[in-house]
Amino acid sequence: MNPETAVPMSREQVWGLLAEAAEIEHHLMCCYLYAAFSLKERADEDLQADELAAVQRWRGAILAIAVEEMGHLATVCNLLCSLGAPAHLVHQNFPVATGYHPAGVVVKLTPFNARTLAHFIYLERPEGAQIADGEGFEPPHAYLRDGRMDRLMSSATNYDTVGELYQSISAGLDHLAQDMGEAKLFVGNPSHQLGADVARLPGLKVVRCLKTAQCAIAAVIEQGEGAAEAGEASHYQRFLAIQREYEALRQARPAFRPARMSAHNPVMRRPPTPEGKLWITREPAASLLDLGNALYNHSLRCLALAWSGVDATLQRGLVQAGIDLMHVLTPVATALGTLPASPDLPEATAGLSFATLRASGALLADVGSVDVLLERVDEIAQRCDALAVAYPDQASLLASTQAGLAQTHARLARQREQCVAALAAAAAGAGAGAGAGAGAGAGAGAGAGAGAANATAATTAPAAATAPAPAAPAGDTQIERTASGIPVPIDEGDGVERIPGPDIDLIYTGKRCIHARHCVLGLPGVFKANIEGPWIDPAVASTEELVTVAHLCPSGAIAYRRHDGGAEEAPPPVNLVQIRENGPLGIRAQIILDGEAIGMRVVLCRCGASKHKPFCDGSHHDIEFQATGEPLTVSSEPLAERGGPLQIEPQLNGPLAVTGNLEICCGTGRTINRVTSTYLCRCGGSANKPYCDGTHRKNGFRS
Repeated sequence: MNPETAVPMSREQVWGLLAEAAEIEHHLMCCYLYAAFSLKERADEDLQADELAAVQRWRGAILAIAVEEMGHLATVCNLLCSLGAPAHLVHQNFPVATGYHPAGVVVKLTPFNARTLAHFIYLERPEGAQIADGEGFEPPHAYLRDGRMDRLMSSATNYDTVGELYQSISAGLDHLAQDMGEAKLFVGNPSHQLGADVARLPGLKVVRCLKTAQCAIAAVIEQGEGAAEAGEASHYQRFLAIQREYEALRQARPAFRPARMSAHNPVMRRPPTPEGKLWITREPAASLLDLGNALYNHSLRCLALAWSGVDATLQRGLVQAGIDLMHVLTPVATALGTLPASPDLPEATAGLSFATLRASGALLADVGSVDVLLERVDEIAQRCDALAVAYPDQASLLASTQAGLAQTHARLARQREQCVAALAAAAAGAGAGAGAGAGAGAGAGAGAGAGAANATAATTAPAAATAPAPAAPAGDTQIERTASGIPVPIDEGDGVERIPGPDIDLIYTGKRCIHARHCVLGLPGVFKANIEGPWIDPAVASTEELVTVAHLCPSGAIAYRRHDGGAEEAPPPVNLVQIRENGPLGIRAQIILDGEAIGMRVVLCRCGASKHKPFCDGSHHDIEFQATGEPLTVSSEPLAERGGPLQIEPQLNGPLAVTGNLEICCGTGRTINRVTSTYLCRCGGSANKPYCDGTHRKNGFRS
């Protein structure tokens, strides 16, 4: 450690330095996103084939680094929570004013170019590296900040690199742990933090003690700021690799321009000090900027609530809602770079300003906060409606934005319903306890009160798809038939048809069918292939035969409802996912897909090409998808429970998030892993199939 490194002497001082670290990570993330959003996307934007391929790689690489900066921000928030402070997700609007960071840390939004890239390399440089900052990023004037650490109020210290800031934080934690003891220092509830099981961010871990705190800090330094020059995976080395390729392409064609003319430091309100800023006034850019900033701020609000002490299920849903909103934001932010920004600078296009709200603090850990989040999603969706009318040229972009908002709304609504159900269950338990006796009632009432305050009661799973459906009319005389005697299907909505039979109705979901042909080969008299119109007649086979064929259907496209008093399909005793060679994922379990009970069998796409995502539609054959069905076995312990509900949540433009007991099997039946939560690739590009490795962020996967 540098002998001049400032060592914070109090918890307050460490909080202050961590808050600055959080804002720097947040600022860097936004700067990297802005540069990535400014990159061109098509050959008709004056890009040759090799240049377009390079620009696409750079966009993916910079977005991946931005995600890692989000991981650093989450790590800092976990450190704050471990020390008893709230997560810190607010930041100063761009460009960041002089004095807010040390003189050598200049933070502003600029499009991708040689100067911006040099600035990124400078910011990520290892300690001691002699590198000049990018032209135009020189500090307005040199200054020093008061680095005294003996004040009651937190002080702003000086540092040349962000790595040095983390060294100060690390030294402060060492000092305080020795001075007061780890038990008194790390007073935060670990359950309030985000772990890798909740947020898939690189290197994210829960901080419980000095050792885990120092490990978290070391991981941030090694991955990004202050990493050793030899670290090929560091942000510093990755930006250097982009710079080398950029320079080679410019030498080959001096007219090569990889980015659009996005504004420097766009702002959405009239700036009182306009120097170095561009006020976005042209429409539709001004309205899309307002929309983009609303999406960004709502993402932050969802994430802030996730750190507020909610239960693990709600926390996971909030994190995913925040990530979904960032995915929804990306096309809006990219489109801004194609739109004229201001008549004051006709050649400039717009860009996202990442402006923050004054009322951006964390909401209370209560079910009412989810209502507030839903209300805001509705407001943003309604604005999309209005903008689509006002600007028809943006209708496609706004329709996709609304589709993403609808998914986020559905996710949050499910979380709200589960919170309400949990609170009702807690209240019922309290009432039962009160009836059992005064002493027992007092204990139950206290427990219910804690659950109501934090919405932390255990989440109830959606009802299994095994409950008997209302009995259908029985008897052939009550079944409408075609002229050839085949029952007319009854439309149950969302592509689902019920085909009535005397004792059992068959349920057919066409979008889930993968043409495994167990039905037409097993009972050709029931499933009449190659005819037009209604083609299923349950009356010509016994109930047992129909049940057997339905159970053989791997996709769940064929299911049944009995009205003869017999048992409905039961959940399997062991939850399984079978990896098919060059094909999809076959799952057998009590499946809850995106919050909806869909039965016991499903086949989900993993090639990324299905037109009916998340279901497989056979597109893996068309694209000649290649992926082994025999991955290596991972050492894993037998599960205490092997069945139970299996939650599958398709992430927006991302993997399948799976929660529940699950055994992963290869095509030959060998168990390769046992998990209770995992992320399965569905973009087709992971180098670690069947698991997600983040490639969806680089290969442009869209769901």
